[in-house]
Amino acid sequence: MSQLAWSASDDGQGNGCWEGMCSLRDASALEAARSEARGLLARFAAQAPGPRGALEDGGVWDALLDEHREADGWVTLTLTLTGPWSWGERLVPE
Repeated sequence: MSQLAWSASDDGQGNGCWEGMCSLRDASALEAARSEARGLLARFAAQAPGPRGALEDGGVWDALLDEHREADGWVTLTLTLTGPWSWGERLVPE
């Protein structure tokens, strides 16, 4: 079961953006989510449809992993993927 809750949007031109997010306080759950995100990044790279980077720079796909810690101890982990719609739909967990 995925720690990350996913949402998706498409640009109407064959590309999509998928965002997986979770907010956790428990250290072991956070480490599990980090591990899941790193595994997904490796999977995306291994099955890349072309070069990684911004579309305007000639890239076909890109991903960003971000972590934000709140003062109250909550940590929000966000994994964002962009790329061809059919490719992302196959790779992103439901």
